[in-house]
Amino acid sequence: MNRFVKSHGLGNDYIVLDKSNLSFETTPEVVKLICNRNYGIGSDGILLLVPSTRADFGLLIFNPDGSEAEKSGNGLRIFAKFLYEHGYTDKTSFSIDTPGGVVWVELEATEKRVSHVTVDMGKATFQSSLIPVEGEEREVVGEEIRVNGEILKFTAVSVGNPHCVVFVDELNEGYVRKVGPLIENHRMFPKRTNVQFARVVSRNRVEILIWERGAGYTLASGSSSCAVAAACVKNGFTDRKVTVSMPGGELQIEVGEDWSIRMRGPVEEICTGEISRDMLEKINKLSSLGV
Repeated sequence: MNRFVKSHGLGNDYIVLDKSNLSFETTPEVVKLICNRNYGIGSDGILLLVPSTRADFGLLIFNPDGSEAEKSGNGLRIFAKFLYEHGYTDKTSFSIDTPGGVVWVELEATEKRVSHVTVDMGKATFQSSLIPVEGEEREVVGEEIRVNGEILKFTAVSVGNPHCVVFVDELNEGYVRKVGPLIENHRMFPKRTNVQFARVVSRNRVEILIWERGAGYTLASGSSSCAVAAACVKNGFTDRKVTVSMPGGELQIEVGEDWSIRMRGPVEEICTGEISRDMLEKINKLSSLGV
């Protein structure tokens, strides 16, 4: 009961929980406590296995601030590894139902251990109402946004969750930490947005830094990598097969002619465990307070 698995994809770490194995509800306050790196288990988010009527497995994704995310590329790879290695399936290809749509995963496994996962992430769209972005209906490509007195050029894209890609000549972590949250919460994005700062290196390689909605500065992000690759192709900066390099590592992204996106990358398990009685007391106290 109340068991968990903690894994990471390129340094982007998640705690995986099975809803049927929990004695508590994953309320926003409970999620924040579990994800806290000082008082909880610590992670960039929670992946919750839930039932699904339209796919082999259902997945809910929680950010460390307690909010829910529609889709996570690293999270999907972690979740797929969890399902296979912990006995939920013996198949190396199956479907996962996320709030951002149903995706298919393909596992590379040797001796029942998964090293890499390929995810069909669905189709990218630049249509303003589908991201969403404020203003008249349009494709949001090469537009300008004013942030902290500065004019930045960006391309907005959804791959099941919203992204704002800002192309720059140089990458600077301090700048990302300063400007990222201002863009995330900008009035142009009614559901907030993930933010990527991207430097195109060549026709098949791009380097990025990430400010993730609800999580902050992040070492790596699968959906961000997919969004950047799509934005690069849309702007004519790269070919359709792109290696996206982040502080946590690299992902291989392929953008189809129909804007479908495939992502391949590694995944590693960190530890397994059971939530302690001390932690459960804190969780139950939050639940009793109705938070």
